[in-house]
Amino acid sequence: MITGGQSYVSAPPAFSADGRLLLACTGRTVSVFSASTGMLVSELEGHEGDVTAVVVAPPPVAAAAKLASYCWTAGLDGFLVYWDFAAAELVRKVQVGLPVHSMVIPNIARISRGAEIYTPFAFVSVEDTSKPSNEKLRGQLRIYDLTKGRQVGSLLAETRKPEMIVASSSGEFLGITNKRKLHVWRIPTKNFKPDKIRKIKLSHTKNLNTLAFHPSERIVASGDATGRILIWRGFGNAKFSGSDGTKSELDEDRGDVRGNGDADTCTTWHWHSSGVRFLKFSTDGAYLFSGGMEGVIVVWQLDTGKRRYKPRLGSPLLSFVDSPDSSIACVSCMNNQVHLLKMPNMEVMKSIAGIKLPISSPNLGGCYRDVYGFDYSNKLVAVPTEDYCIQFYDLFENTEVSEVQVCERNFHPVDDITMYISLVSLSIDGKFMCTIDVKLPEEELGGLVTLKFWNQGSRAGQYFLSTVIYEPHSDAGISAIAFRPGKNMAVSSSFGGNFKVWVQSMLSQPSDEKNQSGWRCQSVGSYKNKPMTAATFSSDGSVLAVAAENVVTLWDPDNNTLVGVIAEALSPITKLSFIGTSPFLMSLSQSSKPQVAMWNVPNLSMQWSYSLFAEAACCSSSRSEFAVLALLSCPDGETLAEQDGVILLFDAENPKPVSSWSVKKVRGGSVAFLKGDSSLDANRKDRIDGEASSLVYVNGSHEYVIFDPRSNEELHIGKSAHKNIQTEEPGPIGYASIFGELPKLESKKDVPEILFIPSERPWETIFSGSTHVLPPLTKLCPAFLASLLEKRPVANE
Repeated sequence: MITGGQSYVSAPPAFSADGRLLLACTGRTVSVFSASTGMLVSELEGHEGDVTAVVVAPPPVAAAAKLASYCWTAGLDGFLVYWDFAAAELVRKVQVGLPVHSMVIPNIARISRGAEIYTPFAFVSVEDTSKPSNEKLRGQLRIYDLTKGRQVGSLLAETRKPEMIVASSSGEFLGITNKRKLHVWRIPTKNFKPDKIRKIKLSHTKNLNTLAFHPSERIVASGDATGRILIWRGFGNAKFSGSDGTKSELDEDRGDVRGNGDADTCTTWHWHSSGVRFLKFSTDGAYLFSGGMEGVIVVWQLDTGKRRYKPRLGSPLLSFVDSPDSSIACVSCMNNQVHLLKMPNMEVMKSIAGIKLPISSPNLGGCYRDVYGFDYSNKLVAVPTEDYCIQFYDLFENTEVSEVQVCERNFHPVDDITMYISLVSLSIDGKFMCTIDVKLPEEELGGLVTLKFWNQGSRAGQYFLSTVIYEPHSDAGISAIAFRPGKNMAVSSSFGGNFKVWVQSMLSQPSDEKNQSGWRCQSVGSYKNKPMTAATFSSDGSVLAVAAENVVTLWDPDNNTLVGVIAEALSPITKLSFIGTSPFLMSLSQSSKPQVAMWNVPNLSMQWSYSLFAEAACCSSSRSEFAVLALLSCPDGETLAEQDGVILLFDAENPKPVSSWSVKKVRGGSVAFLKGDSSLDANRKDRIDGEASSLVYVNGSHEYVIFDPRSNEELHIGKSAHKNIQTEEPGPIGYASIFGELPKLESKKDVPEILFIPSERPWETIFSGSTHVLPPLTKLCPAFLASLLEKRPVANE
C-alpha cells in the first residue's frame, strides 16, 4: 500500500535550530525536508491522527543550539510526542486525551535547589469532545508539564472553538484571537508558577484573524477580517507592570482607543482587500510581514508605515515562518506549496509542491465532479487547478512532475471564479490529452466552451498545444471526452444532442516545409435529438458507445453508423466504460434514481444492476473487473464534505462484490486502475501478461492510496510507505561551517598554454603583459588616447 497527497500547509512548519531542515505537518506524519534542496529527508511516524503542530524544542544550553535535533508534535489523536528528528526516532509520549489543535512551548525555567533549570511547559488548544456539538464553548486552553507528563493549573480560557496560540520569541507573552477580542497572557519565564499568569484583553470592532508579538518591545499586531492591521504599543503597562507577575494596583479599566484595552496607542494600517491570514515581525523588529488572499507578501516598516511587496506568489498565503538562519524564510500557500525564500529580497529559492487542493466554489455547483485524468502507463494523475493549469503528479513517488498552462489568463485569488477546467482526458498511452475549459457567463452573457487537444512532449507530463476549437458543439456544454485505443481519434459528447468524432491530420506548411499535426471533425452523430451524456470506446477501438440520456447507442466509429441500441436505464447515464476485453459495458447514473448497470453488448441486454449512489467508477483494461466508489447515504441534503463511503470491486459476470473497502471523504473523489508495482501485487500468479494491476483511490481532499485490489489489507490514508526519501548531505564542519568552503585553486602546471591572438581592438589589451616589456609612456599614452577618440567625416562646404 502506498499513500500520498497529504497537505503540506495544514499547519505552520518549523525550522530546525541550525536552519538546515524544515519540518512540516503532513497528515499523520511529520515530513522533514532539506532547506537547501527542498527534498524529503525523513519522516516521523507515530501519531494515529492528523498532526496539527510541530515545535522545535529550545536547547537546554545556548551553546548547543546548533546541535539540538529534538521537537514536540501535537495531533488530533490527543497525544504530544517528543522526537529526535535527526534519527527519526520517537522518544516519549504525553497523553492529553482530547484533540489538540495548536501548541506552543515557551522557554520557561524553574528554580530547583537555587539554580534555574529549563522545564518544558506546553500550552495547548484542545477541543472538548465530551460536550455536545451545539455547545457554545468547546475550545479550551490548557497547560501541560512535559517533564512530568500531566496537566498543571486550571484552564486559561474557554472559547467557542479551538483557537491558534501564538507565543512571543522570548516566551513571555501568549495570545489568541477570539471574535473581536485579543487575549494576551504574560507568562513568568523565571520560576514559573501557573497562578502568576496575568491576562489582558484588547478589543476591536471587527473579527480578528491573526496576531504577532514584537521580539523585544511590548508591541502586538493583529489582522482582522476586512484586511486591516492594528498595532497596539505599550500593551499591558497597567496590569503587567509587576516584575514578579503580581497584580498591579493601577486602574485596569481605564479607557483606551479600542474599548477598555490596556495599551498606550493603537495604529491602523490597511492594504489588504480581504482578511489578513498571517503577521510576523522580523528578527530585529524593524519590519512586519503580512499576507492574505492576494498572494502578496507585504513588508511594513514599523516606524514609518511604508511598505514594499513580494507579489506573484500565485495563491493565497497562509503562514510565514522565519529561520534561525536569517538568510532563509518560508511561506505556505493555499495551493499546497511551501516556498523557501532568500531573505531579505524574498527571492524564491526552492518550492516544496504537494498535490494541488480541490477547487471549492458555490458558483460551480455540482458540475465539478470526477474531472481527474489518469496517465495509466506513467502512473500520473492530472489534476485541474484553480489557476487554469493541469498539474501532473507522480502517484508512486508523491512528487509533482509538471504543470501545463491551459488558459493564458491572469489568476487573481480574490476574484470570483469566472473560468474553470471542466474535463481532462488522456489517451491510454499518454500521447494525447484533451481539456475542456469553460468561461462562465456574466449576467447570462459571454459564456464560452473551448476544446483543446495537446500532444505529449519528450517526457511524461509534458504537453504542448496542438489544436484549439471554440464552441465545438455550438453553445452546448460537453459531457465527455474519450480517445480511441490504438488510433489518433477522439469523441466528444454534448448536452446539445450530438457527438463529434475528431481525427488527427498532418498539415503541411509550405513556408518552412514542416509538418504540424492538427485535429479536425470527421463526423457528427445524434440519436433522436437527445442529450449525449457519456461516451467511450471498446478496448480494441472497434465499437463506440454513446449514451443518449438513459439509452446506450452503439456506433461504428469509422463509418459513423448506428449498429445497435441497448435497453433503457432508470435515469440519464453519466459514465460509460467497456470492461477490459470482455463483452460487457458498465454504465453509471448519478441522478435521483442512481444505478450501476452491467450490459451484455452482443445480446443488447442488461446483465445485472444495483441502485447505488456512486461518486465514480473505473474499469480494468486487462481484466473483466471494475471498481465503484459509492456513498453510504443519499447525497441529497448531505452537507458534510467528508462523507464516508465504500469501494466495491466487481467481476463483470457476477453481481456479488469480490472485495470492499471502507473509505472517507468520498465526495469529489475518484478511482482508477494503474499499471501496478511488483511490490504491491500480492497474487503474482494472477497477473495478466506478467503485468501487475493496482487500484488508486483519490479522496475529496486529493489524498490518495494505491493498493493491490486482490489483497485484504485495510486502507489507511495518512500512513506513509514507499516514500522517495533523499539522503541529507553532510553539513560543513570546522572552518567551513563558519567561513564557508575555500575556493579550489588549480596548479599552474595543469593550465594549458594559450597562444596569443591579436585583438581587433588593441586598446583593450594595450596594457596587458609584464611591466618591464611595456613601451615608454611617451609612446604608450598617445596611442591609448587616440584609440578613445572617434573620427567623424567632415562635410565639404
